[in-house]
Amino acid sequence: MKNKTFDIDIIKKFYSTYPSKIDSIRKTLNRPLTLSEKILYAHLATGEEIKDYKRVVDYVNFAPDRVAMQDATAQMALLQLMNSGRTTVAVPSTVHCDHLIQAYKSAQEDLNTANVTNKEVYDFLSEVSNKYGIGFWKPGAGIIHQVVLENYAFPGGMMIGTDSHTPNAGGLGMVAIGVGGADAVDVMAGMPWELKMPKLIGVKLTGKLSGWAAPKDVILKLAGILTVKGGTNAIIEYFGEGTESISATGKATICNMGAEVGATTSIFPYDKKSSEYLKITGREDVAEIADSLITHLQPDGETVDNPGKYFDEVIEINLSELEPYVNGPFTPDAAHPISEFAKIVAEKGYPRQMEVGLIGSCTNSSYEDLSRAVSIVKDAKEKNIKVKAQFIINPGSEQVRYTAERDDILPAFEEAGATIMANACGPCIGQWKRETENPDRPNSIVTSFNRNFAKRNDGNPNTHAFVTSPEIVAALSIAGDLCFNPITDALVNEKGEKVKLQEPVGYELPPNGYDMEDAGYLAPDNGSQIEIKIAPDSQRLQELKPFPAWDGKDIEGQPLLIKVKGKCTTDHISMAGPWLRFRGHLDNISDNMLIGAVNAFNDNTNSVLDPETKEYSAVPKLARKFKSEGKGSVVVAEENYGEGSSREHAAMEPRFLNVKAIIVKSFARIHETNLKKQGMLALTFADKKDYDKVREDDKISILGLAGFTPGKNLTIELTHSDGTKESFDVAHTYNEIQIEWFKAGSALNYMKNRS
Repeated sequence: MKNKTFDIDIIKKFYSTYPSKIDSIRKTLNRPLTLSEKILYAHLATGEEIKDYKRVVDYVNFAPDRVAMQDATAQMALLQLMNSGRTTVAVPSTVHCDHLIQAYKSAQEDLNTANVTNKEVYDFLSEVSNKYGIGFWKPGAGIIHQVVLENYAFPGGMMIGTDSHTPNAGGLGMVAIGVGGADAVDVMAGMPWELKMPKLIGVKLTGKLSGWAAPKDVILKLAGILTVKGGTNAIIEYFGEGTESISATGKATICNMGAEVGATTSIFPYDKKSSEYLKITGREDVAEIADSLITHLQPDGETVDNPGKYFDEVIEINLSELEPYVNGPFTPDAAHPISEFAKIVAEKGYPRQMEVGLIGSCTNSSYEDLSRAVSIVKDAKEKNIKVKAQFIINPGSEQVRYTAERDDILPAFEEAGATIMANACGPCIGQWKRETENPDRPNSIVTSFNRNFAKRNDGNPNTHAFVTSPEIVAALSIAGDLCFNPITDALVNEKGEKVKLQEPVGYELPPNGYDMEDAGYLAPDNGSQIEIKIAPDSQRLQELKPFPAWDGKDIEGQPLLIKVKGKCTTDHISMAGPWLRFRGHLDNISDNMLIGAVNAFNDNTNSVLDPETKEYSAVPKLARKFKSEGKGSVVVAEENYGEGSSREHAAMEPRFLNVKAIIVKSFARIHETNLKKQGMLALTFADKKDYDKVREDDKISILGLAGFTPGKNLTIELTHSDGTKESFDVAHTYNEIQIEWFKAGSALNYMKNRS
């Protein structure tokens, strides 16, 4: 493939000083360095001291190399950028149109529909990108993380992206972190980017994958070990000889789904596989320099030999013993080895018929994924076995799609009855127009995606979504049976014969190289004079007005909006699917605020008590009523609140509807930061049992804000309807700058005030 390296001068400049920086860091800290530490310390912001920062304690300022945004989150990020006072971005940045394309009929039909229905948004994103010097990837170009891996990720670099699966780029040895749009605006505006220094979880890989096992199974197994919050405030760093046998795209798959255990990011060391991928994707110049610096793009030997001394936690996985996993339903950490899965299905009473198999998403849509999965489909055809389930394929990028079409991979899927959808996220994020006679009935689907929360894929709370590798998706789609184990079980073919499926085979990289006609990229072209106009009556886009600054007083006598019971992800707080069309219109999208959260007092969703009328109301409706009356409100919730997507709308909507504070047992990392950025109070119960004290019709006061300082608890006072009162402490993780964000009304307000 013709060389097409983006930002090569910037990359060369970084590499020219990287070795000396690493030597200086190692000398100053006086110890060996993990790979994560090398990259983090090499990206300290100007003026930031090189010292041994305390993990999960110290906030540190960094200077990322680039920013990437997908079209759903880019709308709000760019609306904020327009209010920042900048005329151009300070670091290379890109927008990728992958989220707004609905999977319905077929790739071209769905893309045509998207270009019509989303024209206003696409035009806005394209014009703003051109005005501020941002690269623009058109609809159909591919899924953001696959496109970043193919074009922008480079070993030793650091990037942030407005999507929780940005860590995909860790497959090429990059520290890549998912953030909210406000964080992206900081970096695009040339400000330092703040992060609490992560702890380090080391995962030692030994042996080599074989048979039906795939890279996806590494992270599926790890999800079962760490759970959905076990990686919070941590970088997962993979090391050991086992890493060398996994392809670059396989490594990306593993890093991508680290988001499902709450990890800040995940990373693999640079090696021969990484170099081969850079070269075949047209970045020979990057590979040549990286090859010469390979020791600096890997962890120091002593950290590998004695990991317990340098990592906060060490986990070992033997790839040679790893079997395929099927995780779910309803949570990605319910991990089941396939040898035990049939038993689980029977015990739990999950719908056994496997109705739809979906291959694609930012996690598993590479050439390797498609080539291995199609080998099973071709084998089934040769053995006279028809595919029993509906089959849907989403290629990861136009480069992958074009090459897979050329190499007879996609035609083979189509011959087996599969529908090839657009190079986009589609069903993975709820952009799936699924046709079924009863949209609410219990059913089972199997995907190669990363998340499987209730309603995530098709809006049906009774869809049991299971996450596994593309290989197992293919096998289960052929069988149409959730209990089928392709390693041990046989199928009956059209002739009545019992036959077994062969083990998957495929290519890590296309033997004849990648190819394509049009990547779908638009470079910025001197658009500084462009005037961005948003129609005042637009239902898709809305100009942002700054949030009001803190009034300097304690927050007193606020009604409870909702006390949330159980899991509350960003999908519960701000659903995707059909709501994606309002991602650029804060008022409209606020009508989905917390409509998926379960009310602890009645076990219903979108049903909360109006303390005045004593009737139950929709959550956004009650919040709007409070706001119209000049009141705020408070949200109370349980563990890992805000788990899932980096969706900053889940923080902006409560802020817009005048919610004063979110008080929880614990937060997911990205969401806690998003709340802080929007000037919200993100508080945690000092004693988790105090959650039980909150009553449905309480008035809630937050006291001590005049002395709001790092490390000092605030006080919650509950006034019950019978006139009695209770008080207790709530903790927080705000540092001095974040407290200034709160006082200014938002981080963007603070930045504008300073400039």
